[in-house]
Amino acid sequence: MEIVGRAWKYGDNINTDVIFPGKYTYTVTEPADMATHALEDLDPAFASQVQPGDVVVGGRNWGCGSSREQAVTCLKAAGVGAVIAASFARIYYRNAINAGLPAIVCPAAAAAIETGQTVRIDVAAGRIICPAGVFTFPPFPPSVQRILNAGGLIPHLKQSLEIE
Repeated sequence: MEIVGRAWKYGDNINTDVIFPGKYTYTVTEPADMATHALEDLDPAFASQVQPGDVVVGGRNWGCGSSREQAVTCLKAAGVGAVIAASFARIYYRNAINAGLPAIVCPAAAAAIETGQTVRIDVAAGRIICPAGVFTFPPFPPSVQRILNAGGLIPHLKQSLEIE
C-alpha cells in the first residue's frame, strides 16, 4: 500500500473532541457528513481543503480523550490516507486500524514533516519519504496489513468469510 498526499500538521495531545467535535456526536451519523466537521475547531479550512490521500501529522498522544470512533471515521471519510504521529492514544490507534486508516508511529517523521509538504508512505515497507528525508517505522504485522488492505476490520472479516 502506498499513500501520497499533502501533510496537515498539528501538535501534541489533539483529542477526539477536537478531531470530531463532540457537539455532533449524536446528530451527525453519516461518514460523509462527519467529514465536513473534521478538525473544524482546530483548523476550519481542513474539511473543505483536504484531498484524497492527504496525511495528518500529529505530535504526542494523538487521539486522546474519549473512545468515540467518529474521530477516525471523519478523517477516513474526508479522504485522509494515513495519520503519522509521535504517539497515539491506544483506543484511537485501534479504532484507526479497525477503520482501515493507517496509524503510523514515527516520532522523527512527525517532527520533521511540515504542513503542505508532499509525503509518500510505503506502508508495507515501513518507509516515509518527505522533503526532510526518509524515515522508517516498524511495518505493521501481516494480520494488520490485511486489515488495512481490505479497508478495515469489517471488510477484512467479510472477505475472510467469503474465502472459506
